[in-house]
Amino acid sequence: MSDGPAENQRPSPRQKASVRLHRFPEDLPAVQTEVLEAVSAHEYPGASEFALRLVLEEAISNAFRHGNKSKPDLHVDVEWTVEPDRVVISVEDQGAGFDPESLPDPTDDDRLELPSGRGVMLIHAYMTDVSYNERGNRVTMVYKRPS
Repeated sequence: MSDGPAENQRPSPRQKASVRLHRFPEDLPAVQTEVLEAVSAHEYPGASEFALRLVLEEAISNAFRHGNKSKPDLHVDVEWTVEPDRVVISVEDQGAGFDPESLPDPTDDDRLELPSGRGVMLIHAYMTDVSYNERGNRVTMVYKRPS
């Protein structure tokens, strides 16, 4: 007999948590699953779950690839709070940061066929509010539940 929950019972998803990720993409699915289980517990619509899954992937991918320059000894911190009316997610890397205003527009004609450069645009498109710390290595994203 185990000391854990009954075989058919899963623990309630954490509504608020902070985790440190060391490997991308291996660590991504567990974070997405946990956040989306918390969102599902509040019965957000499926479109919200799609948006949050995509935003988590883009923000965490950017943190590892661009912020940490894919250096295996650096980590990424992810925090989230899921409430009935909103979700707040922060992703912080150990890199030097960047100026989000300096990013080229991925919809410019000369950038349309490039295979990358759309992650920040997608984050802004799906989230209600997006802000960066002064250094530019931490993004905080707010998703307000649709009415």
